[in-house]
Amino acid sequence: MPFSDASRLLRDAGLPKWALLLALSTALVVFLEFFALPASLLIGPMVAAIALALTVGKGKLRVPFWPLQFGQVLVGLMMARTITPNILGTMAKDAPLFLLFIFSVIAIATGLGWLLTRWQVLPGTTAVWGSSPGGASAMVIMSEAYGADARLVAFMQYLRVVFVAVGASVISRLWVAADGAEPPLVLFPEIDWPAFAATMAFAAFCAYGVRRLRLQGGSIIVPLFLGALLQGMGLLKIELPMWLLAIAYALVGWSIGLRFTRSIIEHVARALPRVSACIVLLMALCGCMAVALHVFAGIDPLTAYLATSPGGADSVAIIAASSDVDVPFVMAMQTGRFLVILMIGPMLARFIARRSGLAENPA
Repeated sequence: MPFSDASRLLRDAGLPKWALLLALSTALVVFLEFFALPASLLIGPMVAAIALALTVGKGKLRVPFWPLQFGQVLVGLMMARTITPNILGTMAKDAPLFLLFIFSVIAIATGLGWLLTRWQVLPGTTAVWGSSPGGASAMVIMSEAYGADARLVAFMQYLRVVFVAVGASVISRLWVAADGAEPPLVLFPEIDWPAFAATMAFAAFCAYGVRRLRLQGGSIIVPLFLGALLQGMGLLKIELPMWLLAIAYALVGWSIGLRFTRSIIEHVARALPRVSACIVLLMALCGCMAVALHVFAGIDPLTAYLATSPGGADSVAIIAASSDVDVPFVMAMQTGRFLVILMIGPMLARFIARRSGLAENPA
């Protein structure tokens, strides 16, 4: 094949744009990691994709279906890995306390989402999913499966991740002296190869099964629940090296970012003040709940604050691990809330959409 024909095929396939997207994503991740900002492995690629979509991409680049499906399944397995017997035991021991505070945080977040919906700041159920205090990446993936605008949900979720992570970091330094610095990002750790092979086979099985059965939101729910069950029974060790999660996060981030348009950016800019105000109000109300947890249940202040923080469970886990807190209690509260949101989130979103009389209207 002549060189000119080969070059034309590469251009037609969009390979130069994909190379540019990869380079820009890498640069942004390094920049965000330098400042220790949360969720850098997902936010960096998403911002890079938005920049490309608004400039040279012209809306033509899209992440292929199967790589994206596999990446979403890996996010579900990452969530499943956190559900350990130790955390489940902590939840069972203080079940009434956990349920009270889990449902209180969800009620507050849902109420704020309803207000944003009533004010028509965001269309339909988008505000409800964006306000949901669960795992940010999982909420974005599931929101799209249930008809919300994933671009606006991502904007709300990751804005809150940044607010909550910064707030938790400041509180942890003011309230209790941290025992050490945040652990560095290790992309290439030692790998248990048999466990890694089993994890990849299970992920492929989940991706194929979800597609075959056409399960709504299944790319997160199926690997999360099945993975946690098999892990708890000792039948599966979930081995997910950071470089693989970085690829999964990049695929999800690119999928969201490449669909941004100038009109959606204008919508985000108009919504930013009210969304930011709701996030600050949510954090303040959850802080009040942390005070109640400290006063009435005797939980130490920083543990109570991190346990009730509304979202960003991975960022909260990093802060908790480097502070003098009850880590199992913090992660049990965060994990329990995430699981409840997975079960009742779609129902809440549909209920609020019906009550408000507003339908989805993605840009």
